[in-house]
Amino acid sequence: MTHVLVNHKVADFTKWKPVYDAHSGARQAAGLTEEHLLRGVDDANQVVLLFAANDLKKAQAFVASSDLRETMQRAGVIGKPDIHFLN
Repeated sequence: MTHVLVNHKVADFTKWKPVYDAHSGARQAAGLTEEHLLRGVDDANQVVLLFAANDLKKAQAFVASSDLRETMQRAGVIGKPDIHFLN
């Protein structure tokens, strides 16, 4: 099973979360299943996500998509997220 680990900072978690939730259909279509959504202890706007990916190529295409980039921007992601594909 492949996993996708995402670590990024958001401007405001309470504004980020509804945009993230509304994008769940796109994640599901890419074969991603959320396993963990974690927030920093010292900084609640630091978000770490772990997804199971049932299709590596679909997951990579989703991560590289303009749809995801635009959604992250709209949600208030700050800077470039760290995204890793793991086995």
